[in-house]
Amino acid sequence: MRRVGIALQAPVMMMSQNRRESKDRMRAEHDYRVNLKAELEIRHLNAKIDLLLTHQWQQLLEIQRVQADLIQDTMKRRHD
Repeated sequence: MRRVGIALQAPVMMMSQNRRESKDRMRAEHDYRVNLKAELEIRHLNAKIDLLLTHQWQQLLEIQRVQADLIQDTMKRRHD
């Protein structure tokens, strides 16, 4: 009688384990997709920051150019 009970429990336990594995696979797939989306968003934000920094460096260089020109003009006026 005990063997029959174990024999009947085994398929139920296997079905339960299969369902759990299926849920785990679905959860892992969902986590992967969420992580992938987050990584893509981070890359996009990094690209935006790089673009902003490049633009700022260009502006700073232009400001320095203008300052250098003003200094040269000032020096010429003093010598004239």
